[in-house]
Amino acid sequence: MKKLLMLCFVLMVFVCCFAACGKKNETTPTPTEEATPTPTEEPTEEPTPTPTPEPPEAFLKDVFAEHGMKVGTCLTTQMIGSKTMSDFVLKHYNSVTMENDMKPDYILNKAKSVETGDIVVEFNKNMITMLDWAKENGVAVRGHTLVWYSQTPQWIFYDNFDDKTGNLVSREVMLKRMESYIKQVFEKLTEAGYADLFYAYDVVNEAWMENGTMRDQMNNWYKVIGDDYIWYAFSYAKKYAPSNIALFYNDYNEQFKTDTLEKFVKTLVDKDGNYLIDGIGFQAHLYTEDSLTSYFKTVDQLSALGLTIELTELDVCLGKYQAPQMANEANLAKQGRFYYDLIKGIFDRKDAGTLKIDSLTFWGITDSASWRKAYSPLLFASGYKKKPAFYGAVQLKDYAGFTE
Repeated sequence: MKKLLMLCFVLMVFVCCFAACGKKNETTPTPTEEATPTPTEEPTEEPTPTPTPEPPEAFLKDVFAEHGMKVGTCLTTQMIGSKTMSDFVLKHYNSVTMENDMKPDYILNKAKSVETGDIVVEFNKNMITMLDWAKENGVAVRGHTLVWYSQTPQWIFYDNFDDKTGNLVSREVMLKRMESYIKQVFEKLTEAGYADLFYAYDVVNEAWMENGTMRDQMNNWYKVIGDDYIWYAFSYAKKYAPSNIALFYNDYNEQFKTDTLEKFVKTLVDKDGNYLIDGIGFQAHLYTEDSLTSYFKTVDQLSALGLTIELTELDVCLGKYQAPQMANEANLAKQGRFYYDLIKGIFDRKDAGTLKIDSLTFWGITDSASWRKAYSPLLFASGYKKKPAFYGAVQLKDYAGFTE
């Protein structure tokens, strides 16, 4: 019985050992079959947006200098009286045109004319302040303007300089006054040490109409002297202007006066057939709805005369004449493209030698200060914020309103 119990005990131990060994073999992986850990899923990252690259730094005067051109703006004493604005002008422009202070209304002294019996030129304080600023800062100057039907005191056309009498002077007297006036302007600029600042001067401004006739309404130069008053103005200017100052005829709507201007300019010659005129100023008051193809026909036709062409009062209004458009993203982009194509066309012709052009002047800096501010015509918005128009002017196409 005792042996039987012992045998049962041994048998039970054997069975337990066998069961334990079987369980271990079932759960323990062999070295070549190690269990691969289940990967932990990483959180999905939001894609980082690609930042819009900042436009490269660009300055108008540097871009235009690459094509042998000056670039300018119109100037007032308020602008140079502000350091912020003065610094901004000097950063981008190397030429200026006085907005008003060199026009006849501002430089002819009635009291002294009556006293002396001859027309008297007297430079005003604002003009002198701006010329001193230009001289100090190495900025070139366009003179604007000598003979113009507008902003000209009417007393210069009357006996004893008294426009209340109703007696206009004779042609001969008015020609003498015109010569004296033009002579004094250039002599006084030279005597005061300012003549070297000037590279161009608008001798006659806006004398022609779009229908091909000479402007006669409100134009006493024409009424008193006759239709050769322009010839005499250039003849006197040629006689008295320093040789460094190019003499210009300046007009607006030039694209609608092309044939008229071509025909007229050919008459401005001396007895030997030499030009009395050096260049034609295109005011270039344009609109985004204008045809640049048509405009460049004017540029090409008049540049073929061999004279210098200058864009003297450039601005590009949103929309068309008497129909301004809103300054929204689409319209400002269109304006940027227009400026790009216009300036590129000028540069291409200049570089190819088919256009003789030495300067381009924008008529103002910011839209808010423009005489046509309702049309948002300039390169900068308030606070000197650069518009697509600016990037068009400096030929940065990617920022000038173009899309793929």
